[in-house]
Amino acid sequence: MDTTGIDALVASWRTWIEQRDAIAPADVDELEGHLRDQVDDLLGRGLSDDEAFLVAVKRLGRVDDLAREYAREHSERLWKQLVLGDGSPSGAAVGSGAGTGRRRAAGLAVALGLGVAAGLAVKLPELFGVDAPRDLSFYLRNAALLVLPFLAAYFAWRRRLDAVPIAVVAGGFAVFAIALNAYPFDPDVSSLAATELLAAIHSIVALWLIVGVAYTGGDWRRDASRMDFVRFSGEWFVYYLLLALGGGALSALTIGVFASIGVDVSWFVFEWVLPCGAAGAVLVAAWLVEAKQRVIENIAPVLTKVFTPLMTAMMLALIVAALVQWNLVDVSRDLLIAFDVVLVVVVALLVYSISARDPLQAPGWFDRLQVLMLASALVVDVIVLIAMLGRTGEFGFSPNKTASLGLNLILAANLVWALRLQVGFVRGRLPFAAVERWQTAYLPVYLAWAAFVALAFPPLFGFA
Repeated sequence: MDTTGIDALVASWRTWIEQRDAIAPADVDELEGHLRDQVDDLLGRGLSDDEAFLVAVKRLGRVDDLAREYAREHSERLWKQLVLGDGSPSGAAVGSGAGTGRRRAAGLAVALGLGVAAGLAVKLPELFGVDAPRDLSFYLRNAALLVLPFLAAYFAWRRRLDAVPIAVVAGGFAVFAIALNAYPFDPDVSSLAATELLAAIHSIVALWLIVGVAYTGGDWRRDASRMDFVRFSGEWFVYYLLLALGGGALSALTIGVFASIGVDVSWFVFEWVLPCGAAGAVLVAAWLVEAKQRVIENIAPVLTKVFTPLMTAMMLALIVAALVQWNLVDVSRDLLIAFDVVLVVVVALLVYSISARDPLQAPGWFDRLQVLMLASALVVDVIVLIAMLGRTGEFGFSPNKTASLGLNLILAANLVWALRLQVGFVRGRLPFAAVERWQTAYLPVYLAWAAFVALAFPPLFGFA
């Protein structure tokens, strides 16, 4: 038996598992002990070093499953892990675990540093005469450009990106920065152009998906990598919302406390704390997802099981509302906007629920409920399409109607095929992997459409 070869393999395995931020250093020591016991047993049965190591790792299980199991067995340590990021009872790592602690501390330091930089970037335009209330259109166009490059930089550092993916991400941001600031939009905020607002909204979507290239380490072509980014996006939203609620409550309390002693700090809170905090929280939420999402049970299954029935009921109510209104050409504009928002949320909820599901689990009641949700969403989409075609034929094309029409066509194609795959899965004719692959393969379609609206609509419609 070549113990040197086994030690090298185990050391490589340990280095990899420590980089996942999934298991505390002390637990890694225990896992390594189990792994070595398995290897010794398999070597005694005549397997080679490589064969024994591979079989032992396979028996040990997936890292995510191991993390959840340790979270359940050592629940008394969860709060310390969540806050301090150190799973050892004494708070000090042992052996190579110290390296893990240093990496986690470095990750937090980098995230905080980039978060501060993002907050300052939001205030930087004021040095060049850009005033937030007066030049609101500037901040609408550049909201994503001022913050998301720092998030991409965080992932570039964390994933150790090569030159090619860095160039792709940087090039994407550069194209949007040049176009959105070179286009001759009307600077008067009171007459904000429709194409300017569309470009601002769609640029956020497109640049977020470009950040996904950095998140996946440049491996954007793999379905599993895209699904990881979907999962990250959902978890990030939850963390960011919690940070925003906590920050808003703390800001209100601060203003109230200082007001009670006759000191007005509201100007500082509204001009500095809130804008800088909102930008910095983007990085902090990303770090929380990266470092903490596997310490406790994933919240995604809970959220999807709560909101899927609610969204399904809402869509059924919207269908009734549309039938009551009946005249789809003269249908309320607000109702159409509500339909579009609900459809986008439904698709996001669908993709998020897919990312949270165990692909090996047999179809159950929740999968059948998703069939109803998809069918309801498809009916809503058809209603919107009929209404949009009628309004376009009656009043002609406009940037908003064209953008809405294109979005609903894209959503309809997604919903039709997703419904077909979901029915096939529920009936046992298709594997769940087919449902997952369709949604991850569709992400570039959203990126392409968002980029087209943001970059092509303004000149196509004369920047009106």
